[in-house]
Amino acid sequence: MSKILFVLTGSDHWTLADGTKHPTGFWAEEFVAPYRAFKDAGKEIVVATPGGVVPVVDRGSLAPEFNGGAEGAERMAAALRAAAELEHPVRLEAVDPDEFDAVFYPGGHGPMEDLSSNAASAAVLTRTLASGKPLGVVCHAPAALLATVGPDGNSPFAGYRLTAFTNVEEEQAGFADRAKWLLQDRLVELGVDFREGEPWAPHIEVDRNLHTGQNPASSGPLAAEILETLG
Repeated sequence: MSKILFVLTGSDHWTLADGTKHPTGFWAEEFVAPYRAFKDAGKEIVVATPGGVVPVVDRGSLAPEFNGGAEGAERMAAALRAAAELEHPVRLEAVDPDEFDAVFYPGGHGPMEDLSSNAASAAVLTRTLASGKPLGVVCHAPAALLATVGPDGNSPFAGYRLTAFTNVEEEQAGFADRAKWLLQDRLVELGVDFREGEPWAPHIEVDRNLHTGQNPASSGPLAAEILETLG
């Protein structure tokens, strides 16, 4: 049975430019859609977080307006309750990525707070990229790539074609003028080939073994692409 590592943020907030701590965590759809896809395909899933803390869902991602109505919101919440792996995460610092067939990073604003500077996450990303195994990163989770810059000032992800939550989407979400920095800008500074699709529409990019998705709607298609790669 293939085993897939999910790396989730351990943060329950995102510090804004004025010092305000905005409540957040991981985005529900970005965990649930890939989780269901991988589980339905018979894959084993292990969840890892910094320090092994139980990850917190962004409560906003459970709102009816993001889930097609009240019934959809309840289904999303029920799916999270049923995912036992969320209650028993392993310590990211102790993870050996060689034990997994693929690695997947759900987003939410949480990764902007912790994974963007987390050395253990950077090691997992770097080793997985070098291994050739599928590496999936969606929405705000590409913030974790910022931690992969080495002593020489370079990242192994420089030159890769990828996508992530865009400046336009951050503006439309109401955070662009409140954030310390914008993800798209920082990724471009990292040296990646950033590709941008229509706001909020599914958009994925695949460059070698790196699979990225732009926004929540991209998480399901991204998982499907990884499953096709795994065979």
